[in-house]
Amino acid sequence: MKRERVVRVGVVGIGRLGNYHLQKYNMMPECAIVGVADVVEERASKAADTYKCEAFTDHGGLIGKVDAVSITVPTKDHFVVARDFLAAGADVLLEKPITTTLEEANELIDTAEQKRAVFQVGFVERFNPAVVVLEKVIGRPLFIETHRLHPFFTRGTDVDVVLDLMIHDLDIILHFVKSPVENVDAVGVSILSDKVDIANARVTFQDGCVANITASRVTNKNMQKIRFFGFEGYHSVDYGKREIVSLCARSGANGRLEIGVNDVEVKMQDPLEEEVRSFLRCVINRTAPPVSGREARDSLELALCITEKINSGRERILHAADGRLAETVS
Repeated sequence: MKRERVVRVGVVGIGRLGNYHLQKYNMMPECAIVGVADVVEERASKAADTYKCEAFTDHGGLIGKVDAVSITVPTKDHFVVARDFLAAGADVLLEKPITTTLEEANELIDTAEQKRAVFQVGFVERFNPAVVVLEKVIGRPLFIETHRLHPFFTRGTDVDVVLDLMIHDLDIILHFVKSPVENVDAVGVSILSDKVDIANARVTFQDGCVANITASRVTNKNMQKIRFFGFEGYHSVDYGKREIVSLCARSGANGRLEIGVNDVEVKMQDPLEEEVRSFLRCVINRTAPPVSGREARDSLELALCITEKINSGRERILHAADGRLAETVS
């Protein structure tokens, strides 16, 4: 029997997430880790020693040596690194968010299409086993409520909390709500960084669905939950615990409607492992990825709209405060 070609893979950005990607690739016989890259030589060398591969301090050293690459660098570097690999014809798994601007996102999408490269964006919650089950029971959402609360870490603060955390939920919401956005209202404040650390957005869709979305990176606990309300029932997903509660209306013994529980089973799986495995399947089979560049661009567009609303609201507040101060002085 002819053996399938082993995919040559690399990882750019050997921080916490990059090391996780390496661990997952190392488990999969259909690929071989041939190189790593990080601007910090010590991190690249340590990973290269662990996985018996080449180390580079510039991502360009990997180009031509890999068929596929995971990119887990800071968000500000997403565009340049992904562009270089896509332009060389390599398949790319890029961590979220896709980029920081729509213009950059569009260029990456266009380059991937021109080169016929697989371009997947790392929205890992799509592979959460509770979300996988949700796909089977959810109908048309009418109201959605999300809370994504994390303690503060300096990692990720190169962008605001909308691009750092909230964008996970924006991707899930856009995936399940098949309707254009009609209106966005948002507020946010800076607490521990020079960017917005707590944000709330209310998004209304043209089909009437409303989503209330909260994200914070200044809490002392973790909470990652999303709730869907619709005509067919209520579904609550705890991302962290990988659990789902799915309720519906059903006829009771006396013929009256009562609350019933949907018969769903969550099959435990590691979301990141499934994400990496799905990427490799797409690379080998030359199929479309489950989270495309275009979907990631849509999430970015909504995130940027929310950020713009927050910034304009803060400007109005500051302007009003300045006006009150001027009246007091006079």
